[in-house]
Amino acid sequence: MKFGKVEHPEHIDFTLPEDHPQTKEILKNYTPNSFENVSIGCAKWNRKDLKNFYPRGTKDELHYYSEQFNSIELNATFYRMWPAEQFKKWHDKTTEDFKFFPKVPRLISHIKRLNEVDDLVSDYTASLVSLDEKLGMVFLQMPENFHPKWMERLPEFFKKWPQEIPLAFEVRNESWHNDKAVSDELNSILKEYNIANVITDSAGRRDLLHMRLTSDTAFIRYNGANHESDYQRLDDWVNRLEEWYKLGLKNAYFFVHQNLEEASPLLSAHFIKQMNERFNLSIKIPQTLTK
Repeated sequence: MKFGKVEHPEHIDFTLPEDHPQTKEILKNYTPNSFENVSIGCAKWNRKDLKNFYPRGTKDELHYYSEQFNSIELNATFYRMWPAEQFKKWHDKTTEDFKFFPKVPRLISHIKRLNEVDDLVSDYTASLVSLDEKLGMVFLQMPENFHPKWMERLPEFFKKWPQEIPLAFEVRNESWHNDKAVSDELNSILKEYNIANVITDSAGRRDLLHMRLTSDTAFIRYNGANHESDYQRLDDWVNRLEEWYKLGLKNAYFFVHQNLEEASPLLSAHFIKQMNERFNLSIKIPQTLTK
């Protein structure tokens, strides 16, 4: 079963929770009604996952994907430590305005669990530099069995992370957000090191909708349920982003996942269209899905 998947999504209350008071306090430090960056995309670009997305005869899937979207959540970096040459190839295959949002390798997050990873982080971030101007924000996702008892590893990791590379952080164990004292300590650390607090919208894990921003950036990982409710949920996110925009939100990074990924481009196209209309943006909409 995929993360957060439920058998009967029609039984889930998908209403977005109220904001944590901290969100308003954070955003009031920034000029309202002015985005700096808005990136919307999928998590994968390969033909097998995005079935029926690529026109017949497409030879370079990543290049075609970059013609349709302005960004991607780069999960390929989770599974291995890629050399700088590979990041350069990805850079060169994509359009001028494209952005990558790479995931920290599982060797660092899931196997080493942030313990004694200085050399690994140095190697990984040195390779990331090859993405150059196309590097968006890196995100670090911890395994579900990473508990708050290892909280002390976080500041040690964040203080050594290169400040010039923006970072977002995601925890999945329920105790991180359900225990107020733990949540407060976590957010204090994220604010201190200017780390974005990833929000995950998934049918089976509503606790991850903490709605507690720690910086001027909203990094949202949206997991659809392959259900008709997916579209209304996206519309609700447009409304919430508008509220944050009016308060001072500067960066909105939104990535669409599905249990059956072939629906991700269609959902993304719907969301991009709504965002363009609401905020007078001109983000490209996947053309093959809007004809």
